[in-house]
Amino acid sequence: MWYGMALAVFANILFGVIFLYGVWLQPLNGTDVFAWRMVAMAAVMLLWLTVTGQRPMLLRQLAKIRGWKVWLLLVLPTPILASQFWLFMWAPANGHGLNVAMGYFLFPLIMIVAGRLFLGERWDSWQAAAVACATAGVLWELLRTGAFAWSTAWIAFTYPAYYLIRRQQRVPAVVGLTVDLLLIAPCVGWYLLTASDSLALITARPVLAAAVLSLGVFSVWAMQCNLQAGLQLPVALFGMMNYLKPVLLLVLAVLYLQEAVQAQMLPAYGLIWLGVCLAVWGAWRRGYQPVCKNS
Repeated sequence: MWYGMALAVFANILFGVIFLYGVWLQPLNGTDVFAWRMVAMAAVMLLWLTVTGQRPMLLRQLAKIRGWKVWLLLVLPTPILASQFWLFMWAPANGHGLNVAMGYFLFPLIMIVAGRLFLGERWDSWQAAAVACATAGVLWELLRTGAFAWSTAWIAFTYPAYYLIRRQQRVPAVVGLTVDLLLIAPCVGWYLLTASDSLALITARPVLAAAVLSLGVFSVWAMQCNLQAGLQLPVALFGMMNYLKPVLLLVLAVLYLQEAVQAQMLPAYGLIWLGVCLAVWGAWRRGYQPVCKNS
């Protein structure tokens, strides 16, 4: 169990490090960093599958997929994941780090609602209270400003669609992610060759090339550590360990990126955080796994 907890903590620390690459890799803009991350991550993933001998498993799983409708369902959520990867890299350098952290706090609560609406899952009293608190927080912000940060809403309300579709397919997580990367990498590669001058910047500054490679390595490493932690830990404990990610993103946004938490935002954020605490407590009591995935 201690080994699993250490893996989960390390994975979430890596996610925090990856979050800051959007700032560290300047003068590359957020879209360029996202594109290079996808290319590097796809290359590292294929290398990792080859070295670990899992490439035959991947090919066997893909061979089981028959029919254009099944393939369509497999690739349908890929644009959602691509947009989430882009936002994760773009946000830190554009003043949306705090909003992204809040999106990841809201995400598991939205998944609880999605499970009730689309999968027929029943709520216990803790889940109902958590959803009520989060809803009150969102309504407070809407009444105060007439809007909700688009970056927060994008993570909280589109990421669940990705995981619900993947859940219906019942394919291993590594297979789904590999397919996503192999679809995204050529598209962003075309962008890098035709619409970005980042290739010239990286060629002129080898340190940027090394940083891009490390970004791909850290991305795959974080994912693998998190998956391995899921195998080592009890379900409820693993689910709660994944809440380290939005907590760390929040700390980095405030302390490192110097984003200010306005006093008027505290009631909304406090209600949302209270909802998260209720969901975690209910998970601990009932052995339920909150859903909070990677970027």
